[in-house]
Amino acid sequence: MEQNDIQSGKLEDNLLSVPEDQNPKNVQDLTGLIQGVLKQTQERFKHMSDEIIGRIDTMSKRIDELEKNITELMAQSGLDVES
Repeated sequence: MEQNDIQSGKLEDNLLSVPEDQNPKNVQDLTGLIQGVLKQTQERFKHMSDEIIGRIDTMSKRIDELEKNITELMAQSGLDVES
């Protein structure tokens, strides 16, 4: 599901457009349908969270490497290196 789909209301359309054979007929069916939607939402959120954390970790490693390179260049050029 794309971010634009969420913003444009397509997410609601997808959740509300249940195939006729899966339309809830009673409270148990409705409960099951809602639990399924909540589980899907939770799985998507977990996936996005993991992806964001992975990107943050990658960026942190790149920043550390950049700081190390800058420190080395400053030392090579004779500049005073402060921590």
